[in-house]
Amino acid sequence: MTQLFFSEYDDAEFAGVRPLVIVGAGGLGREVLMLVRQLNEVELRWNVLGFYDDQRPPHDRVHELPWLGTIEELNAHPEPVFVAVAIGNSRQRAAVVARLSGPQLHFATLVHPSVLLRPYQFVQLGAGCIVTQGCIFTCDIRLGRHVLLNLGCTIGHDAVLEDFCSLMPHANVGGEAYLETEAYLGTNATVINQVRVGARCIVGAGAVAVRDLPADCTAVGVPAQVIKYH
Repeated sequence: MTQLFFSEYDDAEFAGVRPLVIVGAGGLGREVLMLVRQLNEVELRWNVLGFYDDQRPPHDRVHELPWLGTIEELNAHPEPVFVAVAIGNSRQRAAVVARLSGPQLHFATLVHPSVLLRPYQFVQLGAGCIVTQGCIFTCDIRLGRHVLLNLGCTIGHDAVLEDFCSLMPHANVGGEAYLETEAYLGTNATVINQVRVGARCIVGAGAVAVRDLPADCTAVGVPAQVIKYH
């Protein structure tokens, strides 16, 4: 059965429009705000309260929305609220999520209206995933928690992306490929079918992984070759 988890907390308390804050006041944070507004054009679901970031943005605002405080201050939020973590770096995103321990915080999963997801596709999305415009899923795919798919990514059949994986624009994952925790694919990177990418591995922009890559390395080129270990 298809599992589309729009959050880990889906209670009647949040019927109707739901409060949402964005963690990360940089470029990706503004793109996530755009994504939420595009979702609201289809169905009014989210009320974006503002941004949290340890670095104060200029004028304490992002576009017209306020900077609300630091990540630690978000943990003390007095009322239930949904959170979207808009940080592109896999390791940094995982570290921030680990800091978000407030009992009132619940992670939202955001999927752009252009992304086709139907029950017969058998696609599972964990809480906190962000899937942006133009991404394509085939079938029998599993994404863990807090996976980021930037513009125009493709995911083939039976692929698995573990927690905190990040795909930059137009990255491609072939059928039966497996990306371990915090793997990162740069812009236009490709992982061909049945290849496994190790945890925290970085596949550089435009690289093509044609064989398994180990954990904690950076691989670049066509075919992708390991150039360093972290």
